[in-house]
Amino acid sequence: MLPTLRVATFNIHKGLTSFNARLALHDQREMIRNLQADVVFLQEVQDEHHGNGLRFKHWPATGQTHFLAEACGPNYAYGKNAVYPGGHHGNAVLSRFPILQSTTHDISAHEIEQRGLLHCEIAIEGWPQTLHCICVHLGLLARWRFKQFGALRDYIHAVIPEDAPLVIAGDFNDWRLSAGHQVMDGLNMREVFEHAHGKPARSFPSMFPLFRLDRIYVRGFHIHSAHVHGGPRTALTSDHAALSAVLEKR
Repeated sequence: MLPTLRVATFNIHKGLTSFNARLALHDQREMIRNLQADVVFLQEVQDEHHGNGLRFKHWPATGQTHFLAEACGPNYAYGKNAVYPGGHHGNAVLSRFPILQSTTHDISAHEIEQRGLLHCEIAIEGWPQTLHCICVHLGLLARWRFKQFGALRDYIHAVIPEDAPLVIAGDFNDWRLSAGHQVMDGLNMREVFEHAHGKPARSFPSMFPLFRLDRIYVRGFHIHSAHVHGGPRTALTSDHAALSAVLEKR
């Protein structure tokens, strides 16, 4: 059995720096490679955009998900959330291990914000059960997030076995720490930074992280460590810091 599992989450801001000034996707791929994670949860992946494809010389022809997957492993899934003229963006999961199936579930709480969860089922050699991974990017307003946490809870109860190992990660936008606790406690989930350091990680803005927007929740694991990958160097790649955790299956 795999002794430990390393997971990471990263909001890549559509592959661009702050204010969309520069293509950062190549730096992001190198950062993901350096994280050495087995499973990576990505948000704001702009898998297609005709305008940016013309604007930026090194925009990947194969799509951002495929381009970034080279830094983690051969397996990936993309869930389209927001569609607009010329392109779309959403969530993605990269994996060293085979992704048996993936599903995108709409959890939009308002017509002006298209949000979804990406659920992947991953086969890890030696594990008697598959690993369930859910990548999310929740809404900007508290009342929308409240509905989306409820939709997430209902989806998990309906689809994922209670004894299955589960990781939920992404940008929750829950900077007041108000919406998630009741739902996640009810699902028997633990936030890795709360367990390791007492509070969720400060992850935004990446230069000097102040707000606790990004999270990694787990069920069925011991938490070995949790790390924030921020600071000036990360600020050149995204407005969010990346988070990682090392887990051991119970």
